[in-house]
Amino acid sequence: MSRPLVITDCDEVLLHMVVPFRDWLADVHAIDFTMNGNDFAKSMRRADGSLIEQAEMWDLLGRFFDTEMPRQTPIAGAFAALEAVQAVADVVVLTNLEHHRQEARTQQLADLGMPLRVFTNQGPKGPAIQAILREYNPSRAVFIDDIAVHHGSAADITPHVTRLHLCGEPLLAPHIPCAHQAGHAHARIDDWHGALPWLMAQLHGDD
Repeated sequence: MSRPLVITDCDEVLLHMVVPFRDWLADVHAIDFTMNGNDFAKSMRRADGSLIEQAEMWDLLGRFFDTEMPRQTPIAGAFAALEAVQAVADVVVLTNLEHHRQEARTQQLADLGMPLRVFTNQGPKGPAIQAILREYNPSRAVFIDDIAVHHGSAADITPHVTRLHLCGEPLLAPHIPCAHQAGHAHARIDDWHGALPWLMAQLHGDD
């Protein structure tokens, strides 16, 4: 019989992203990043107070992932939790990076002590989750992500998958819509100390 499967996002679930991105913008580009709702473009201003255009925001994000991944550090408790989970389930990463960054993300996690298989994706994650499930055919599956839209996509396309909304970055967590409140996630837990026992119960099939 196949094992259970955990499909987890990376940025703000396993690794901090917003804080190192903010620091890099200040250090290298003299851009101030202060969260304004959950819209990155409206959160980035030059020294003269002007907002960064949407296209430039995406360019800066791409450049960050191309050159600044070493700035990222693990979310507290994330790697220890996944080590515990791996005793009873397979774990893969589903990250919304362009496909040419898949190798760099894989190496980044391995260098930090968490060698995991990485799937890259663009857009809502439901179709990618469905493809992963076809390959692994797990006995049960849990999807973890910090972005509500991905839980909505998963709920639509793979409704049998248990879904945990987890954002481990305190700078971001208060600003993002809650997938649990929207009815698209089964729980919202923003720290791994609380998430691990809940996750293990799902993997063991406990109600």
